Amino acid sequence: MHLLKFIPWLIGQIFVGGVVIVRDSFSPGNAMQPVIVSYPLRVTSERDIFWFSTCITITPGTLSLGLRDDRLLVHAVYGADPGEVLAGLADMEERLVPSIRDIDRGAPGQGPGNPLHSTFVAGHSDTNYGPYTTEER
Repeated sequence: MHLLKFIPWLIGQIFVGGVVIVRDSFSPGNAMQPVIVSYPLRVTSERDIFWFSTCITITPGTLSLGLRDDRLLVHAVYGADPGEVLAGLADMEERLVPSIRDIDRGAPGQGPGNPLHSTFVAGHSDTNYGPYTTEER
């Protein structure tokens, strides 16, 4: 039953996101400040994770990059406030799976604090930072 509310909401988000991206693409001083956030998932089934990740990716301005343990890596074009990005993701997740509303998602920045392995960054590895290896520096 909740899908009758979720699908029109998602279509609205896609439309609004598309308009904002197009507007900012043609504006001289756009507000795009890309960021990658690590979102702590509350959904646990593969099906729910798949649909949540898909909804993020089809919404203009956001892209699901992959899973790391129970966290979803998300690229957001408008990331001036990463806390706002996380709150928006939490809202989408709750709309998709209403049964998780009572599960605490924690405050932004909480977690183990383990840095991402450098292979998560395109073109980088533990021994390769751009065009040089660590031995050449």
